[in-house]
Amino acid sequence: MQNTQPSRLSLLHGISQKPDLSWPLVFSVFLRNLKVFSKTWVATIMFNFVEPLLYLWAMGFGLGVYVTQIQGLSYLDFLAPGLIASSAMFATTYEMTYGSFTRMGHQKVFHGMVATPVSMDDVLMGEILYGTFKGLLYGFVFFTVVVLFGIAKSPLALLAIIPLFFMSAVFSIISLVWTAIAPNYDSFGYFFTLFISPMFLFAGIFFPIDNLPPAIQFLPAMTPLYHAVEVIRPLILGKVYWGMLIHLAWLVALTLVTIRLPLVMVKNKLIK
Repeated sequence: MQNTQPSRLSLLHGISQKPDLSWPLVFSVFLRNLKVFSKTWVATIMFNFVEPLLYLWAMGFGLGVYVTQIQGLSYLDFLAPGLIASSAMFATTYEMTYGSFTRMGHQKVFHGMVATPVSMDDVLMGEILYGTFKGLLYGFVFFTVVVLFGIAKSPLALLAIIPLFFMSAVFSIISLVWTAIAPNYDSFGYFFTLFISPMFLFAGIFFPIDNLPPAIQFLPAMTPLYHAVEVIRPLILGKVYWGMLIHLAWLVALTLVTIRLPLVMVKNKLIK
C-alpha cells in the first residue's frame, strides 16, 4: 500500500492541475513514445503495411481486371489513394486503443509521467500527437508504394499530408475516447467491428458511395475516412476541384470540436 499511495497522489495532482498545456512538455511525451517505437519500428511498420498492400494487389490487379472504369478512372487508380487513407486510419486506431490502454493501465506510464512537472493534459495531448504521427508515417509509407506503382499523377500528391494529418488527428481523438470507456482489451473488438471496419468498407475506398442505397448514403458522408479519401484521391491523381476544400474543412472542424473530449474522459477514467 505504501508503494501505490505516492503514485495515486501524483496521479490526482496531475489530473487536478489547470488544463493549460505546456507544448514543450507535450512534445516530451511525444518523444518518449517515439523512443519506444524506435525499438520496434521495423516489425510494426511491416504489420500495418502488408495488409493494405495485399488489398492493392488483390483488388487492384485482381478484381480490377474485371471492373470497368469508375468515375473515369481505372480501378487501380480509384482504389490506391483510398488505401493510403485507410492505412493511416488503422495505424492510428491500433496505437490509440491497444497502445494507449496498455500505457494507461498495465504499464502505469501515465502515472509515472504526472509524477513529474508533466500534467495529465500534457500526457494526453502528447498521446494524440503521437497517434497522429503514426497515421502520417504509415500513410506516407503506403504513399511511397503508390508512387512506385506510377499511380501518383501530379506533384500535388505531396499535399496529401494535409488531409492525412487532420484525419489521423480525428482518429486519435475518437480512439482515445473509446479507450477512456473501455473496461478491457476485449472492448476494442466492438470498436473495430462496429465502427472502423464498416468505415473501411463503405467510405468510398472500394466504390463510390453513390452506389449505396439512397437512404443510407449520408452515413459514410459522416465519417472522417470518407472526407479524407475525397481530398486525397484528387490530389494523388492531379484532378483537384474546389469542393475538396469542403471535405478538408469538415476534417479541421471535427478536430477542433472534439479535441477536448479525451482530455476530460480519460481523467474521469483514471480518477475512478
